[in-house]
Amino acid sequence: MADELVLVVDDEKTLVKALSFNLEKEGFRVEQAYDGEEALQKVFELKPDIVVLDLMLPKVEGFEVCRQIRKKLEVPIIMLTARSEDIDKVLGLELGADDYLTKPFNSRELVARIKAILRRSTVRDEEAKKIIQIGNLQVDLLQHRARVGDQDISLTSKEFALLSFLASNAGNVYSREQLLEQVWGYDYYGDVRTVDVHIRHLREKLERDPANPELIITVWGTGYKIREDA
Repeated sequence: MADELVLVVDDEKTLVKALSFNLEKEGFRVEQAYDGEEALQKVFELKPDIVVLDLMLPKVEGFEVCRQIRKKLEVPIIMLTARSEDIDKVLGLELGADDYLTKPFNSRELVARIKAILRRSTVRDEEAKKIIQIGNLQVDLLQHRARVGDQDISLTSKEFALLSFLASNAGNVYSREQLLEQVWGYDYYGDVRTVDVHIRHLREKLERDPANPELIITVWGTGYKIREDA
């Protein structure tokens, strides 16, 4: 069952009631708003997973509601319009709407579109988690690429593996033995100084002043960590 929160915004209360009923049958949680002011208030207060937004609203029109939402949030928006003019659809999409439906429409089609958009959003969220940003360092776990500012940094496979592990656990301190286990594997019996050598190489490639590192920190008597606020 779905558990996402859908905010339905329309001044036609009968329509809102019907849409809410169908969405709840599909397992969604539903909140309603009947004008633009109430819509904005509930969007910023409740942070819904998706907004179904009518264009023709009292107090604040749908286009302006969409514009205000997009200034602060990336929540998906499906716009509803009683008019079929292409200019309305184009303007809605340019303002940041993800999709639109022209009234009258089938509730099942709306539910299908909501599910499709939420699936795409989930994929984007998962992909975003594969890119770690710490200060001006960016570690792309998917592409196996590291950048400092606009500059790509060339790393060996083990250097990247070590950097990825520390960046994925920023702020946590790991001993040399723990890093050997996590990066080189439990069956690796190399000298723990291997870790020190790789840390030194990473600092030479990533730090402004490798002798006074600001990113990869030595915690004396314990091990190494990457600063969360680097």
